[in-house]
Order: sequence, then C-alpha cells, then structure tokens
Amino acid sequence: MADAAGPKQYFEEKIAKKLQGNPDISKAVNSTYEFNITGDGGGVWTVDLTKEPGIVTPGSTGTAKCTVTCASGDFMNIVSGKMNPQMAFMSGKLKIKGDMALAMKLQKVIG
Repeated sequence: MADAAGPKQYFEEKIAKKLQGNPDISKAVNSTYEFNITGDGGGVWTVDLTKEPGIVTPGSTGTAKCTVTCASGDFMNIVSGKMNPQMAFMSGKLKIKGDMALAMKLQKVIG
C-alpha cells in the first residue's frame, strides 16, 4: 500500500504546484527529466520543463534528457532533507543517466 505522502503525491501535487508558482524554473532548466522511483509507492514520472510553467505527467514520454532512478524511501528522504543528494548519488542510492549538467540542476526541480 502506498504511503499517503509518497512519491506520487510529491510529483503530482508538490512539484506540479511549485512549477506553476515559479515558471523561472522551466526557463532555467529547459529540458525533460524522467524519474523512475522503485519500491513501495514508486512509479515513473516525467517532468517536462521545455514548456512554461513545466508539466508533470505519470509514465515515460521517452524524451527525457536526464533519467533519475531511486528507491521510494531514499527519494522521500532526499526531498525531505533527511538525505544529502550528493551522498545518495556517491553511495549508489541515487542513479543518474544522461546529461550530467541537468543532474546539477535537479535541486531546483525537486528541492
């Protein structure tokens, strides 16, 4: 059973609202991310920042320039500030494929 404050709610509510309230994020990033969250409450979400204010959609569009893979619990720890994203990446808990320059901008999107 998915946690009420799990990845789905985080992407579809918190990140979607953040992008609508701050269209400058889309201007600054201007690309597409795919998030593959594994484990309980996980799933795949695409965050398209090529349009303003940015769109969060469930599933893969196949257009992502940067793909982030992370376990559900670790992801929620990262976005809540309990886990340092750089340490998660270094320890293999956060995997990133694609454009590493976009990976450096991830904090603007999920932070």
